[in-house]
Amino acid sequence: METKSRTFLSLMMLSTLITDVLQNVALNKIAVQSSQNGTLGDARKAVDGNRDVSCLKAVCTLTVEEADPWWRVDLQAVYRITGIMITHRNEYVDMLNGAEIWIGKSREPTENVSVIEGRYVTVRLPGSKKVLSLCEVEVFHSDYAYSPNVALKGHATQSSTLSAFTDASKAIDGRRNSFYSSGFCSHTAENEADPWWRVDLQQTYTVTTVKVTNRGDCCAERLGGAEIRIGNSLDNNGNNNPRCAFISHIRAGKTKTFLCEGGNMEGRFVNVIIPGTRKTLTLCEVEVYVAPEGTALTLCL
Repeated sequence: METKSRTFLSLMMLSTLITDVLQNVALNKIAVQSSQNGTLGDARKAVDGNRDVSCLKAVCTLTVEEADPWWRVDLQAVYRITGIMITHRNEYVDMLNGAEIWIGKSREPTENVSVIEGRYVTVRLPGSKKVLSLCEVEVFHSDYAYSPNVALKGHATQSSTLSAFTDASKAIDGRRNSFYSSGFCSHTAENEADPWWRVDLQQTYTVTTVKVTNRGDCCAERLGGAEIRIGNSLDNNGNNNPRCAFISHIRAGKTKTFLCEGGNMEGRFVNVIIPGTRKTLTLCEVEVYVAPEGTALTLCL
């Protein structure tokens, strides 16, 4: 029996992932809603592929004024959902404030903490005397978001090595063990200028995400201020390549996922560098995930 708990995202906080290769699996699927205001505002209008934002043109859904109105689409299969985009009416820009998205494998949304999987996507507007109107709801799915970690087949090096047990390869051994004493973390010499770590992926990829696991037993603050750089150049040991992301902080022993600023980046070399003097770089795992050859990824926030 499934545990009945809910997964929801505030629409005001939602980061929408859109790519050239993502499939809108909601298109023309079965949609229902809590009520219908008139004959033209039925639930199917939100999955007809039309992003027109004028309700006057009868291309948007519309409920009556009621408590907690909702709209739901049945995707007719369970998908790993990588992004959702909602187009709302231009007449009332604040109408969706406070709305929630629920995702689940049954009509009662169920929680999955590792990935968001589901068959049913529900938009719900909590409160009394509310009206829900949606012009289009697009649900994106792509298998490549769960592609293999290509760093595992790479070759790693770093600016210096503290000991034989802390060489650069420890950060691409497939283990997220975050305790330095376990021997699964890389470590540069202490207090050097601009310490860096690099993995050579052996070929150029379109990099979509990089995951970094920080040291768990101590010194988590050391990684603050680090930069992830990606490119095809080895000038300055690869540290002159464009910046993918800035690491402000990763909690002790935690793994954080970084999406490259502005979208995907092409490169063979992935560097982690901490600019400054008297710095020490420790990495317990670096994972690199890529798009298939010939695809392009853009992140829209």
